[in-house]
Parts: sequence; C-alpha cells; structure tokens
Amino acid sequence: MRIVLLENLGCSPELVEENAARLRALGHEFTACQRTTDMARLKAETGDADVLMLANMPLPAEVLAQAPDVKFIDVAFTGVDHIPVADARSRGIAISNASGYADESVAELCVSFMIQLLRHLPEAERRCREGGTKAGLGANLLQGKTVGLVGAGAIGKRLAALCKAFGCTVLAHNRRPVSDPAIDENVSLDELLRRSDIVSLHCPLTPETRGMIGAPELAKMKKSAFLINTARGPVVDNAALAAALDAGDIAGAACDVFDMEPPLPADYPLLRCKNAIVTPHLAFYSQESLEERAKIAFANLFAWLEGRQINKI
Repeated sequence: MRIVLLENLGCSPELVEENAARLRALGHEFTACQRTTDMARLKAETGDADVLMLANMPLPAEVLAQAPDVKFIDVAFTGVDHIPVADARSRGIAISNASGYADESVAELCVSFMIQLLRHLPEAERRCREGGTKAGLGANLLQGKTVGLVGAGAIGKRLAALCKAFGCTVLAHNRRPVSDPAIDENVSLDELLRRSDIVSLHCPLTPETRGMIGAPELAKMKKSAFLINTARGPVVDNAALAAALDAGDIAGAACDVFDMEPPLPADYPLLRCKNAIVTPHLAFYSQESLEERAKIAFANLFAWLEGRQINKI
C-alpha cells in the first residue's frame, strides 16, 4: 500500500517515525507531505495513493477524483465536513476519524470562555493595559448558572462534568436524550435557549444543524446570556450573532469557529462587534490532544490494514 500523510499532525516527529518504520517493516510505503493548497501539487502527491491521511486540511473533490486507487481516508480530526464524504462513499472508500482526541481540550477552553465572559476579562485586561480600572464592569460567578449544551456527545458530557464541579445546573438538547450523572435535564432547543445563562454548542455540522442558531433563536435567549461556539462555524448565523451582540440582545459570545477558516478578513462582523471573544479555531489544540489524535489516526490505519476498520464514519 502507498500511504500518504498530507499534512503535519502536530505531534512529536518520533511518534510519526515510529509508526512509519512499522509500516515499512510490513512492506508498505509511507510518505509525509507538507500541507498545501496548490492543486497541482496535491494531485501529484495523491495520484497513486492507496491511503490518504490528513487532519483538518480541506481535501478537494477534484483531488480525490484523480486518485483512483484510494481505498481508505484516515482523518486525524473529529469532523469530516472538509473532505468529500459523498464522493468517497460512492466509490466504496472507507473513512475513519479521530473522535475523542480533544474532549478535554475543548471542554477546558469552554470553561475558560464562560469565566472570561462572566467576569468581562477581555475588557478588563484592555482597560488595565490602558491605565484604567474595573469601574463599571459587571462580574458574575459561574457557580449557580444554568448551562445549556446543544449536543451532548463526548465533549458535551465532559463539559457537563466540569460545569457540575462549579455548581452549575446543566441542560442538554441532543438528537436522542442522554443519561449522564452531570446532565440535569434533557430539554427542547427552545426551552434550553430560554432557560440557559450560557449556551454552548457541541453538535456536528449537518444539513439539519446548519444555521440552527439564527436571529429567531438568539431572540429567545436571555439578554444576560452568553453563547459559546466551539462546534462548527456554520451552525450559527454569524451575521445574526454580530447584530444581536451589537444590539445588546444577548450579553456576549465566544467563538472559536466561523463560516470560514481563519485567517478572517478584517471586515468580518464578529471581529468588531461588542462583547465577543474570538479565537482562531484552537479549541482542539493542545500538545496532549495532538499527540492523542496522531495515536488514534495510526491505530485506525493499522486496524484497517488488518481488515477491521475502527472509528468508522
């Protein structure tokens, strides 16, 4: 098999080389490439590949189309909306992901966002750097707040556990009701939006969830509530969110994902609206999580080579 890794996985070089040596010992060819958007280069790198490995770099449909031998796509990432899933399935190409590698990393960042929003820390820091004080800034505890989770998979459940440690009430809206000791109630989306002090999104991007948080949904939230999005950018109508923030319809938001991958253009609405924390898609990003995702991706590969696909999409 010719196995092509299309981008650096961000893990230690030793981990990659250890697995590459194991593959070569089994008679396979392993090639590690640098991430690129150059179509000609991508086509050259993938043209005769049997297996493609990648993290979150986009895999254009036309690149996959000219790689007739691909049998397996190994995604070192949770979401797979950046690869042509339908095209791959139509050709019988197997796909696995690395779900679970960043549960702790994402959940911890969400707690950080909650505290920053409740204590107005971005504004407080700006004032401090400019010689100002905390005068007039509101501040609230996370303790006692109602946190609503839209999506209660592994990340949502881990965040629920952390929120319970802070003394929060945790609501969940999920495709199917979940039973978890840290989740107090399963509720409808409307009820979750009405009751929550903090709404945190943890759902996949699907045709059903695209744009699920728009102007009507934001209008149902408390004016004192905060929205956190570490899921997928297009789950939220970001123009509507910017408008709601500027109008004071909700108290603030923290967004790690957008309807495009950073870098964002200078005129992107959320960059200049009030009470918004923006980060460049880094919720998954910690050294520990990058090591874990690489281990999962290589485990996926060896399992598939042995004829037993795991983490199947």
